[in-house]
Amino acid sequence: MKNIIISTANASKTNSGKFEGFGTSLCWWANRVGFSEKLTADSAKLFFSKEGLGLNIMRYNIGGGDDPTHSHIERTDSEMPGWWKYDEKSGSFLFNPDTDKNQLAVLKAAYKASGEDAFVEAFSNSPPYYMTVSGCTSGSKNAVANNLKQSQIAPFAQYLAQVCENIQTCHGIKIKSLAAMNEPFTNYWKAFSPKQEGCHVSPGKMQSQLITATAQALKDKGLSDITVTATDETNTKLQLRALKKLSDEALEVVGRVSTHTYSKATPKVGEYASLKGKNLWMSETDWSSTSGETDGEMGPAIWLSEKIIEDLNTLSPSAWVIWQVVAGYLSRVPDSRGRLDMPAMPDLTKGYWGCAFADIDKQEIYLTQKYYAFGQFSRYIRPGMTLLHMNSDHAIAAFDEKTGKTIIVAVNPKAKMRTRSYIFEHISLEGKKVTAVRTSGSISEGEHWAEVDSFTARGNCLCAKLMPNSITTFIIE
Repeated sequence: MKNIIISTANASKTNSGKFEGFGTSLCWWANRVGFSEKLTADSAKLFFSKEGLGLNIMRYNIGGGDDPTHSHIERTDSEMPGWWKYDEKSGSFLFNPDTDKNQLAVLKAAYKASGEDAFVEAFSNSPPYYMTVSGCTSGSKNAVANNLKQSQIAPFAQYLAQVCENIQTCHGIKIKSLAAMNEPFTNYWKAFSPKQEGCHVSPGKMQSQLITATAQALKDKGLSDITVTATDETNTKLQLRALKKLSDEALEVVGRVSTHTYSKATPKVGEYASLKGKNLWMSETDWSSTSGETDGEMGPAIWLSEKIIEDLNTLSPSAWVIWQVVAGYLSRVPDSRGRLDMPAMPDLTKGYWGCAFADIDKQEIYLTQKYYAFGQFSRYIRPGMTLLHMNSDHAIAAFDEKTGKTIIVAVNPKAKMRTRSYIFEHISLEGKKVTAVRTSGSISEGEHWAEVDSFTARGNCLCAKLMPNSITTFIIE
C-alpha cells in the first residue's frame, strides 16, 4: 500500500491559488455542428452544463477568412469564415456582422449552459488573407517566414478588437481574454495547406509588436478589461523561449501566459510565469494516444487522465483546456464541395482525438469513455477551488475554501487492483461524508460516473481500493 500525502503546503500559487476551470476550443467542431439546432443544444447540455462535463471555458476562434478563390482546405470543419469581406461597390473590406453563424450558435448555447462560471476567450489562427504575405490564411510559402505583413500588424489587432466588441455588444457574451496568435513559433503553417488556417509569427520583435498593438486596439475600443495573453506555443520549451524574447513593453501588457503541451511539460515555464507575476493556462492539448494495461476502451481514457494530472502537477496552471471536445464526424452525404467525413465510428479501443463524435446526417452525438474520464475531473474540480499537488503521478487533489470540500481524482492504469492511502495533514476525516465516483470498462457495459463504495475513512486517512484500469473521484464533504 502506498501512502500519498495531501497538504495545503503544496497548493498551487498560480492565479492566487484559484483554479479557473476546464474547457475546450470551439475551433473547429462548432463550425461543423452549429448548423443544427439539435446538435447545438445537445452540445451545450453534454459538454457545458453541470449535468454533463460542466466545462466553463470556451475558446472562440476568430477566423481570418481565406481568399474566396482558394479551395485547398480539405477538412469539412476547418474552413473558417472571416469577419471582413470585400465590397465590390466601395472597393474595400467591410465588417460583416452576419458571419460565422455556426460557431456563434454553439458559443451562445454553451455560454448559457455554463452559467455564472462561463469564461470566453477569443483567439486567432491567422489574419485575413489580404493581411498576409502569401495571400493565404494557411501560412507562408516556406512555413518558417512571418506571414503577417509588417504594415498590417495594427490593422489586424483592430480586426480582433472589433470582433470582440461585436460579440459583446450584439450577442451579449462577455469576452474575458484574447490571444492574437496560435502556435506562432513553428513550421506547421504553410500556404495552400489542406488542413487549416495558421500563421508563423517569429518570437521577439514581431510577437512583441502584435501583443502591444492588440492591447492598444482593445484600449481604443474601451475593452481594456479583456486580458491579453501570450503566446500559445505548441509546447512549453518553445513557450519559454518565446516569453524570454518579448520586449519589456509587451511583457508588461500580457495578463496571462498560455501554453500548449503537445510534448511533455517542463515546470520552467510555470516558474517563469510565476516569477513575472503572470497567471498561467494550459490552453490546448490532446492526442490520439492510449495508456494503461488494457486493450479496451479505457486506453484513451486513461491516457487523457494521466495527461491532465501530469499537466496540473507540472505546470500548476489555473485552467486546463482540451483542443476539441468533438474531433470527428460521421457523414454519408458530401458537403457542397464534395468533401466527406468518416463513414462510421472508429475503433474506440484505439487512440482518437477528442471525447465525442458527431453524426452530421442523423444529428446525434456519440460519447466515449474518454468523455467520462474528462468528467471525472471537470465535474468535480470547479472554478474557485485550489489545486493541491500530491506525491503521485496518478492523482491530483483540489480544495474548496468556501465549502471545505476536498476532491481527489485517482487513476489506476494497471490491470490489477491497487490500494492507496491518502493522508491529510492537519485534517481529520472523522464524521465526514465521503463519496466515490468511478469510470471504467466500455461505453456499452462499463461504469460512467458511477457512485461506488471502495474506501474507508479513519482519522486523517482515506484508504481506497482502485479498480483495474479505472478513474475514481473522491468527494470529501
